[in-house]
Amino acid sequence: MISARGVASALADLLSTALGEELPMRIRCWDGSVGGPPDAPVGLVFRNRRALRRLLWAPNELGLARAYVAGDLEVEGDFTETLARLYGLVAHGALRPELDWAAKRDALRTLVRLGAVGPPPKPPVEEIKLAGPLHSLRRDARAISHHYDVGNDFYALVLGRTMTYSCAYWDETAESLDQAQTAKVDLVARKLGLTEGMRVLDVGCGWGTFVLHAAREYGVSAVGVTLSRAQADFARKRAAEEGLSDRVEIRVQDYREVPDGPFDAIASIGMAEHVGAAMLPTYSRALFSLLRPGGRLLNHAIAR
Repeated sequence: MISARGVASALADLLSTALGEELPMRIRCWDGSVGGPPDAPVGLVFRNRRALRRLLWAPNELGLARAYVAGDLEVEGDFTETLARLYGLVAHGALRPELDWAAKRDALRTLVRLGAVGPPPKPPVEEIKLAGPLHSLRRDARAISHHYDVGNDFYALVLGRTMTYSCAYWDETAESLDQAQTAKVDLVARKLGLTEGMRVLDVGCGWGTFVLHAAREYGVSAVGVTLSRAQADFARKRAAEEGLSDRVEIRVQDYREVPDGPFDAIASIGMAEHVGAAMLPTYSRALFSLLRPGGRLLNHAIAR
């Protein structure tokens, strides 16, 4: 039986013991109870026991994401602040490794009473189930399509007018996200040493921002490849509207199937994260084989 204080207090006590400090957010649970610091500016709402079970089977970003997407877990307060606090707990392994046997036994008993112990819940329906060898051409195409072919209007909500993915570059002139993204693609162009008449490849071109900028501002002939048909359609439309279709070609094509090198310069902006660590040697060899001798390649990626 859970004490009269309710599920939330029991869960907050459990998490505080595991962390070795007071829980940095408020907790609200399916029985209407509230736990954790009452003055915390952010909080989590556990709508059912399934939320706990998801976190028990995957006590990391995956478990949190599944619980949130499935509607088992909700956020109270500023969403960004909540994510920042959760990241500090989950991504950096804040749980105390020195918990003794008695503390672990008590934690398990609490989890049983809360209904968190049981078979793993099914992933939310939004989560794709990929078949075939890891990073095969067909599997990678399905993964990218599932990620990006959800409607360009959705991405426009967060990417701004430039429709540019990955990090922006906030130089001294940038006062908005659009300006910072334009500064980013221009920085890439300058690092590649682009000049008029060069032939440029953008691997993972997204919605075409870099190839359009390179063609418009530097007079190059640019090829952009993506596995997302929604991105390709959007980029082609932008090229036509800007009168750049004669200098910008957008293909739905895997980087391993680009047949018409060499290129004077190659950009890869926020693409290597999709490649996978095991495939980085293949990725590097493929891009190197498409680069002319003495040409430049810029790879922009999140490193771990």
